[in-house]
Amino acid sequence: MNKFILILLTLIIINPPISYTVEPDEIISNSIFEKRARDLSKGIRCLVCQNQSIDDSDSDLAKDLRKIIREKIVQGETDTDITEFLVDKYGNFILMKPPLYNETYILWVSPLLLMIIGITIIYYSFRRR
Repeated sequence: MNKFILILLTLIIINPPISYTVEPDEIISNSIFEKRARDLSKGIRCLVCQNQSIDDSDSDLAKDLRKIIREKIVQGETDTDITEFLVDKYGNFILMKPPLYNETYILWVSPLLLMIIGITIIYYSFRRR
């Protein structure tokens, strides 16, 4: 019995069980198209989960978006066209890495500013002691 458990644990460590969110009926038979679809899906945010890409999400919206991406790839659209379509429909929030605009500078710079302020406060509080 101990050998069986040891073998089972070894197999799990070597080949861990992976849960794929992409369902078999979504997969494109052309491996190049499928790789493009997976790469695009990793850069698109699930609007339901908000912390996950649609490639990782199991929500109905993520499934629908994955199907839309695959349909557009098969139709011959470029990655840029597909991304623009999704941004036009859902806004920049759908991108996992939104672009830098004049209106969003504060969002991109604020973590750095807060870190500098925090370090300055810590420095001066230790300096007085």
